[in-house]
Amino acid sequence: MVPKILIIDDEEHMCWALDRAMRQEGYQTEVAYRGRDGLDKIRLESPSLVILDLRLPDMDGLEVLKEAKAMNPKLPVIMLTAHGTIETAIEAMKIGAADYITKPFDLEELKLVIKQNLLVIQLETEVTFLRSELTGKYGNIIAQSKIMQDIIALIQRVAHSSASVLITGESGTGKEVAAVSIHQNSPRHNRPFITVNCAALPEQLLESELFGHERGAFTGATARKLGRFELADKGTIFLDEIAEMSLNMQAKLLRVLQEKSFERVGGTETLSVDVRVIAATNRELGEAIKKGTFREDLFYRLNVIHIHLPPLRERKDDIPLLAQHFLQKYGHVYQVGDISSAAMELLCSYHWPGNVRELQNVIERSAIICGDSKIEPKHLPRELNAPRYSSSNVVIDFPDKGISLEELEKELILKALDKSGGNQTKAAQLLGITRSALLYRSQKHDISWN
Repeated sequence: MVPKILIIDDEEHMCWALDRAMRQEGYQTEVAYRGRDGLDKIRLESPSLVILDLRLPDMDGLEVLKEAKAMNPKLPVIMLTAHGTIETAIEAMKIGAADYITKPFDLEELKLVIKQNLLVIQLETEVTFLRSELTGKYGNIIAQSKIMQDIIALIQRVAHSSASVLITGESGTGKEVAAVSIHQNSPRHNRPFITVNCAALPEQLLESELFGHERGAFTGATARKLGRFELADKGTIFLDEIAEMSLNMQAKLLRVLQEKSFERVGGTETLSVDVRVIAATNRELGEAIKKGTFREDLFYRLNVIHIHLPPLRERKDDIPLLAQHFLQKYGHVYQVGDISSAAMELLCSYHWPGNVRELQNVIERSAIICGDSKIEPKHLPRELNAPRYSSSNVVIDFPDKGISLEELEKELILKALDKSGGNQTKAAQLLGITRSALLYRSQKHDISWN
């Protein structure tokens, strides 16, 4: 993908000159004239590199640097200032600035510094990718939220044991991804990882799939077949949608967990295996136990380690990161290199009933129909775009004629601006949204800042 340079400087002519120079070098660019706006763009648009002025009208450049590095420690930030001192330069480098250049500066020197830093990032990315391929670390879990970092830490702790694991969570939350991470980081990583969807087969076929069968065991059994447990020996078996398994099959699975042995369907030979079992379900097994559809003893055998994956609506900090990840996956195929801030706001505000799987599908669909270099709100599915209503008055008491959500939203924005004395950042805080979201919604309602 084409690197994106974010320029944060309150001098319009400087921003214009840098923007023009960066575009001539083939980079994408974004400009912010205030520190808080720049931080919003860092959060929503994931730039490759930031050019940051030390003096800004709303906050100190070093504070912007600190918050930027807290959001993304690997983000290269080049500091610019006409008021540079050795002490300031040292402080900026301690915080994490990639470099420090004093105005007026040589543009060719700045271009060289940018190229060097982007090359370092590219090399680090390639090394990380190669290491993840070779060592099987946690690159398949894309997350930066606190709740997901805690889950990754739990996976790190339990991966080295052979204890059974039960993974719960709504459909599309990444239960199989978590199971793969456990296996890849376990001593069994060089052994098979076998997946079985327990809801995809009727009982007889599921038994044959799990334990294998002998020739002639049933109609159509023309040869011996090895079961998934046999194939997973010394490795891991992942039983997806375990709650859909019949009570009869649950009893047979329980025996395998207790005795670590089984017989093929139609066979008499007892086979012993060493298999780690990871099971997953999107159902509440406690309720299934009460209803008598799931065995309590099997639940306790599976639930030695419990990992619950939260729905995407509870880990919205991960949405920009996931969206960019999927865009990298599909963008080069469909020649799409970016997601606009307005589109990213819609992605972050949507409730995602289909979770990460739905987000992936939305990004792929949008990349296909985009036909441009950037995904905009118009490229997103209809359900992600807020419905528009019109009414001359804001209605609070739910009269027969109904209520206009658009006018209500506009009125709330105006009240927040009035209460904050026109301060955009405070108004956004009162509304519980980001400043960039406030700007986007204000533009939608034709609200003037003057």
